[in-house]
Amino acid sequence: MSNLKMMRKAVAFAVVAILMTALSAGAAGFKKEYKMQVTVGPKLYWGMGATKFAELVSEKTNGQINVKPYFGSALLKGAQLKSAQMVAKGVIDCAIESTINISPVIPEANIFHLPFFLNNFETLDKVKFGQAGEAVFEAMRAKRIEPLAWAENGFRQLTNSKVAVKTPADMKGLRIRVVGNPLFIDTFRALGADPVNMNWGDAVAGFQQGVVDGQENPVGVLIPIQIYQYHKYATMWNYLVDPLIIYWNQQEWKAFPEEIRNAIMEAAIEAGRFETALSRAGLDGDVSLNILKNEFNYTMEVPAPIAFLESKGMEVHMLTDEERAAFAEATRPLYDKWVKEIGPDLYEKAKADIGQ
Repeated sequence: MSNLKMMRKAVAFAVVAILMTALSAGAAGFKKEYKMQVTVGPKLYWGMGATKFAELVSEKTNGQINVKPYFGSALLKGAQLKSAQMVAKGVIDCAIESTINISPVIPEANIFHLPFFLNNFETLDKVKFGQAGEAVFEAMRAKRIEPLAWAENGFRQLTNSKVAVKTPADMKGLRIRVVGNPLFIDTFRALGADPVNMNWGDAVAGFQQGVVDGQENPVGVLIPIQIYQYHKYATMWNYLVDPLIIYWNQQEWKAFPEEIRNAIMEAAIEAGRFETALSRAGLDGDVSLNILKNEFNYTMEVPAPIAFLESKGMEVHMLTDEERAAFAEATRPLYDKWVKEIGPDLYEKAKADIGQ
């Protein structure tokens, strides 16, 4: 057989395989595309996790389920706080979303946002994979959302253009851009700062004009947004953490055949592990760097994020245990209000998870 005939035959087989996959998906009643809400762009770790999930779902379901990420909250016209509602209603199929953004619908998610409660990866993992994390998942299921796996945006750090923040007194009068979660606003007010809720574009203009002094975000966000262009000072204080959850519309999820659910669940857990390692890389020694290298054949472009920020001229301060205790003491009165909002039982479960 000539090379040309062999090539034609191979192409024909490939076309048939593609058609068979498409026909089988259609026969099973699957959609051509499952829409996924993603708050950020594809180049942030969060967005990279969404891309990994979509790739793994296609791979593990043999092309029967095709997830398409819509970045920048395109499906919601930027209103990411509506993500949970839209997935619950089935308007959007699935999401990889921050606990911050689901907290208006799932107040239990605020367990991760109590200031200076969880301050390292060990306590975070104990809560995510313990009684408290399961309670958050159960709260989501009660709202017709099926949680699949954890991922991570990271511990949120403080940067500003005015002062090296080492004590609560250093916060006095600082205008800090924060997300719109009321717990965040309460936290900064308790520290004497002036929290300002604004979108990122307005915040950047505010930094440039000197009307906003600082902001709070995880390290994995600070580097791609080039925060060093606006701020000289960074305080690594781990004041609260921003986990991500991959979740699906519950009704649609239950309608999938078991083998499809299992495949998607495997994809979610694997994508979550990949994205979590991206967010922690260089912040937990070599642990996450080795996970990326050995499990995903991925090498970080910035393997030492703190040193990178310093190389750009930033002064980075790591809070000591004593300094952190002072911030915790200053924000402790918030617990009287917010533990009631989150749920006293959930708070007790989280404390038990971390051995308090």
